[in-house]
Amino acid sequence: MRERLTQSRAIKLRRSLTDSEQRLWKYLRRRYLRGCRFRRQVPIGPYIADFACLYPAIVVEIDGGQHAEQTAYDSARDDFLNQRGFKVLRFWSNEVLTQTDAVLAVIWRALEELKTPPS
Repeated sequence: MRERLTQSRAIKLRRSLTDSEQRLWKYLRRRYLRGCRFRRQVPIGPYIADFACLYPAIVVEIDGGQHAEQTAYDSARDDFLNQRGFKVLRFWSNEVLTQTDAVLAVIWRALEELKTPPS
């Protein structure tokens, strides 16, 4: 039952992306970054990731003002995702809107690190 609710909520979120999510999705959806396939509003356990790439396992979160007040929730969520092998990148909404190239560069570097096998 809970899984169905999470899936239903993810579908609703996909239909109502924020301005910053729309801006980032414009780049992520076209495999612009290292040819990696990102999905938006992806259910992972009880959580919904803003953007996720299953290989390599990376989650990109865009935080609005409400996240300043829910740091404990975000920390527990990050721990859950990390335990499942995901690297979590967080950006503030205004960063995505005003410094898009810098945000994309950080994501690119993280993908590069994760796709390169350890020596």
